[in-house]
Amino acid sequence: MRNRIQIIGILMLALLMGCKSSQNFLGVDTPSTPANDGRSTNAQSSNVGSLTGGVEEEIEKLKEVKVKKSYENANYNLAIEDYKKELEDDPESPVYNYYVAESYRKTNRIYEATDYYAKAIEGGYADDEMELHYAQALKASERYNDAKNVLQKYLQYATVENFVDRAKAELKNLDKLDSISLNVRNIDVKNAEGINTENAEYSPYFFKNELYFATGREQASFERYGIPFTDLYKVQTNGLNLDATSIEKLSSIFNDEEINEGSLAFSPDGNSVVFAKGNSADKRGRFNTDLYISTKKNGEWTAPQLMPINSPDSWDSSPTFSGDGKTIYFASDRPGGLGGSDIYRTRLNDRGRWADVQNMGPTINTAEDEMFPYVSPDNKLYFSSTGHAGFGMLDVFVAINEGGNITIENMGPSINSSYDDFGLVYSEFPYEGFFSSNRPGGKGDDDIYTFVDNSSDLKKIEYILAGVTYQLNEDSTQSILPDVRVKLMSTDNEVIDDQLTGRGGIFQFKVEPEKEYILLGEKANFFVKRRAFSTVGGEIKQEDLVERFTTKKFESSLTLDPIILEKTIVLQNIYYDLNKAEIRPDAAVELDKLVELLKDNPNIKIELSSHTDSRAEDAFNLDLSERRAQAAVRYLILKGISQNRLVAKGYGESQLINGCGNDADCTEEQHQQNRRTEFKVIEYKDN
Repeated sequence: MRNRIQIIGILMLALLMGCKSSQNFLGVDTPSTPANDGRSTNAQSSNVGSLTGGVEEEIEKLKEVKVKKSYENANYNLAIEDYKKELEDDPESPVYNYYVAESYRKTNRIYEATDYYAKAIEGGYADDEMELHYAQALKASERYNDAKNVLQKYLQYATVENFVDRAKAELKNLDKLDSISLNVRNIDVKNAEGINTENAEYSPYFFKNELYFATGREQASFERYGIPFTDLYKVQTNGLNLDATSIEKLSSIFNDEEINEGSLAFSPDGNSVVFAKGNSADKRGRFNTDLYISTKKNGEWTAPQLMPINSPDSWDSSPTFSGDGKTIYFASDRPGGLGGSDIYRTRLNDRGRWADVQNMGPTINTAEDEMFPYVSPDNKLYFSSTGHAGFGMLDVFVAINEGGNITIENMGPSINSSYDDFGLVYSEFPYEGFFSSNRPGGKGDDDIYTFVDNSSDLKKIEYILAGVTYQLNEDSTQSILPDVRVKLMSTDNEVIDDQLTGRGGIFQFKVEPEKEYILLGEKANFFVKRRAFSTVGGEIKQEDLVERFTTKKFESSLTLDPIILEKTIVLQNIYYDLNKAEIRPDAAVELDKLVELLKDNPNIKIELSSHTDSRAEDAFNLDLSERRAQAAVRYLILKGISQNRLVAKGYGESQLINGCGNDADCTEEQHQQNRRTEFKVIEYKDN
């Protein structure tokens, strides 16, 4: 963690846990003057006057010891050692306890500061923000009720408006813990042991089967801290499987000696890379971290350049690109923000320059710290925060935009702990990835972790429609028909997808559950074939899924009829009442199918013929059949078929199909079979 804090910036040693106390021009906390602030402690109740005098004596004593210099120089690890030595002789000193607590907080180990804050408060040390930090320490130690009690008492006497607002906000957050604790998912989290060391590994970034990360595994050390500088490395990946033998330090273009580098991000096209660099060994270097950009020209990376979006003497870090590469999100503690560190965005302007820096606003940013933004492949913004309702220190959150309404959701206890959890990124799959954490059980300091979300709502099912195209042979058998253009259409005839079948006549489409479709097959010299298809009733419930990916296949083949000139095709169920030419309702249904066929096949002209039974005179039947044919043609014309494509022909009783002539003894059903309508193609234009 301490290594990661360096690249985050020494200023952020204070900001990570919400330090907003008054500072001198060097950014070092100015010791507060202890006073009777109305807090009810045992010491105060016994002798307020003597307590105040005792604390003043402690401050005078502090001026004479060397430990104050280590604290002023932001060497907080050394300050902890120095102050603890003083506590050996004076264990109840509110001043020494306060500075030990603050040093732990500023090295991001606030969970170790709890007892020291308690003694500083009990001893009467006065600092307007100390109770806020004490509550954060209790929260990081999962002592949530104790944190509530501290804040509730603090609000009884606190007067600084900013601190009062923060205390109220944190109380609301603590009240939400029961709710966010219910956001449990089936997530498998593992330490990426192959790349983690006893030093810090953090801020992973996945790009083209390589994982980039910052690490403090080098020999060169930050003198004031006695810990290594952080540099940028990469490792080959196969999904979440990291090849530890491939760990490689990035070139000197990106890594400088005795300067911290971290938090790298590539543009989607891979031609730009942005990363943070700062906190050099010189005295001023510890107060500034900036973003640098390098672009690829002729296959080589250019020397990184300072980005114009940096703010002087501020911490600018943890960049990420939007999906279109035209926006960069980053974190900064620049003046004018809502809290310690806020998330900002900058856009690429018409001149190809990064400009127009904007704060992401109060929905995302709080009075505390927001950092490590990341835009996922599905265009969601992930980030880490100490200001939204969480379990302790930094938690990972996701901003969900639904119709312009943005809601912030804690990723829940399956990802987050009471320690720092940050820098979440996805791999090539939308359910697995990497993040950083300093939770117990790691190899030391910050570690990189992998995660796989096995929750049922992320299990995917794909619905497939598969089939084969056939042709109808003269003997009524079927054979495979290749090279058919098959279209998948909606019920309102909008083409959703189309493909050409190969030699095997196979087609396959992705479909959706509980939906109606139309399949349409087209091939020269064949009638276009249309067939309804439905997935209604075939959906598999999410809770019934077992595998990560499931495929349900529907089958629906198409059989195309060849176009043969002068070949008679019977229109089934086109019947007429005795001695009548009117189109019956059941006949209209069947004629509608012919309308559809003619619309699907605009390059054919047909003869529509009508037939009668043998009853009545031949001349009468011939006239009747002609009237019936004309009636059918009129129906087709009314349905939008051009008259030029239709020929009406009546055959009377000259083409009986069942031997029911004038003298035959036939049933009414047999006679009705002869009262039929047929068509045949008499002209075909092959386009």
